[in-house]
Amino acid sequence: MVPLLLVLVLIIILFGAGFAVKVLWWVALAVLVIWLLGFLARSGGGRWYRW
Repeated sequence: MVPLLLVLVLIIILFGAGFAVKVLWWVALAVLVIWLLGFLARSGGGRWYRW
């Protein structure tokens, strides 16, 4: 019974990690697109951000 529970917990953890990694890839892609748009849209050779 205990090994079965351990396997189920492992499957749930791996599924959750895979979902989180997929979400992080989408977030990274969105940030990259926003950065590229800002890089292309900057005017006067100045920075488009305030950092």
